[in-house]
Amino acid sequence: MKIALKVMPGAKRNELLGWEENYPGVGRVLKMKVAAPPVEGRANKAIEEFLAKLLHVPKSSVSIVQGSSAHIKRVQLPDDIELSQLG
Repeated sequence: MKIALKVMPGAKRNELLGWEENYPGVGRVLKMKVAAPPVEGRANKAIEEFLAKLLHVPKSSVSIVQGSSAHIKRVQLPDDIELSQLG
């Protein structure tokens, strides 16, 4: 399954902030802060690792498939994940 994330890098810690409905041009997005800076893919790697740990799945099963250099990203998650696990 694919979800949209609205990412704010350079935060004090990694955390999910909840869902935002009707984001312009995208629809429903999950807002997230990530501590890593948006340099050399560090924030993207931190996003994948954080979501994998939160969902108790291997890191290889979480990947950014669109928007690697944007604030809005599409992330591929395993199909059997319940969205309620994400807040």
